[in-house]
This record gives sequence, C-alpha cells and structure tokens, in this order.
Amino acid sequence: MGEVCGAVTGSLMIIGLKYGSADAEGSKAKTYELAEKFTKEFKVGHNTIICRELLGFEIGLKKDLDPDERMIISERCPVYVKAAADILEEII
Repeated sequence: MGEVCGAVTGSLMIIGLKYGSADAEGSKAKTYELAEKFTKEFKVGHNTIICRELLGFEIGLKKDLDPDERMIISERCPVYVKAAADILEEII
C-alpha cells in the first residue's frame, strides 16, 4: 500500500510478540520502548520507514510495475529486510 515498509512492520510484530502485554513476562512499556528504538535506528540508516519514500514511487497505487520499478524493488527491498533483521537482532 506504500505506507510503512513491510520489513519494519514485520519487525514491530516480532517485538510485540516477544515483549507484548499478553506475555506474562512482557510489558506494554517495554514493547513501546523497543518499537521506538527499532524505528529510530531504522530511520538513522534510511531516513524514513515509509515504503513510497524508501522506493521513490507509490507502489500502493500501481496496477503494474514497469521494469525500472521492478529493479528498484529487487535491489532495495532486500537491503531494507537485512537492515531490519540486523536491528531486530541487536535489540532483542
């Protein structure tokens, strides 16, 4: 949809599953703290967590992607997934 990057969303979901208030040992405050830390760290390397800003075009409104857009996605998205995984590994 071009909103929050899927790699960021997935990472925040993992933080929520690990530290969320449903876990007897987890807490809402810890979850929010780590989610904020993750988001800030991702922004340090990429300036944003918004997909359309990361890619440079609005993927959510596209019915079909042109070859240049496909190339951008195949080059950039793995970088964002790796960055998200590295940050997640560091903070949890």
